[in-house]
Amino acid sequence: MNMMVSAIGQGLLWAVLGVGLFLTFRILDFADMTVEGTFPLGAAICAAAINAGLSPLTATLLAFVVGSLAGLITGLLYTKGHIPILLAGILMMTACYSINLRIMGRANVSLMGKPTLFKNTFLQSLPQYFDSVFVGTAVMVVVTAIVIYFLQTSLGQGFIATGDNQTMARSLGINTDNMKMMGLMISNGLIAFGGALVAQNNGYADVNMGIGIIVIALASIIIGEVAFGDLTLNQRLVAVTLGSILYRFVLLIVLKLGFNANDLNLLSAIVLALCMMLPVFKQSFNLKHVLKRGLDTND
Repeated sequence: MNMMVSAIGQGLLWAVLGVGLFLTFRILDFADMTVEGTFPLGAAICAAAINAGLSPLTATLLAFVVGSLAGLITGLLYTKGHIPILLAGILMMTACYSINLRIMGRANVSLMGKPTLFKNTFLQSLPQYFDSVFVGTAVMVVVTAIVIYFLQTSLGQGFIATGDNQTMARSLGINTDNMKMMGLMISNGLIAFGGALVAQNNGYADVNMGIGIIVIALASIIIGEVAFGDLTLNQRLVAVTLGSILYRFVLLIVLKLGFNANDLNLLSAIVLALCMMLPVFKQSFNLKHVLKRGLDTND
């Protein structure tokens, strides 16, 4: 039971990453590699700020701001510097590694004995692992509601139009470069925010905790879409959270089957690859089914 509650709590906390990446991967239609740098950046900023005496809430919001600035730099490299988005993201991700070391002063910083969002009288009175479920639920309700509201505004509609058809968006007077930079800022701000939450929940920040993050975030998006089928844009945002929880259950089952925890990144990549290939498998199955029916009819 405790393992299931823990999986749900972890899924809710990590779902912030899925929502953040959704804005660039699904709406702007490109995968932003910056996230592998901004996730540990958010954790580093939060841990350093808490150790410096700032409140956990202030430290978490500061992580969002700094992550947004990292996204802005990627956006400027992409839109103004005309560097391909994949390379711009890799450049920023690489730069973040050194920045994180500068911020923390070493490879990892502990939060043991320090105040965090998970350490208050109410949360500590809850059963084991329910603190992450409570915080994760509250965060995801607020984040999802804000993103849904934003996408329904005129600015949000311009953002969606940029992802759908840049030429049409420009003809309507939308500054597509600004929309891309805004999307990268919000996306990386949320990723850094998620990094701050995970660091507080784990009790430490590490310079290497961003490795494979984009696969985890993509898994939340893809599994949610595969599990719940055709959805509206708003429903897909909710499905990202559910997909993140399902992904954690998949990892839990894998570990229960006796696989080594060191193989989680490999297993994550395999799960994501299989989920992304499901439409191909389905199409192939349907084609074989149609051919078989055609042969039976001829007979």
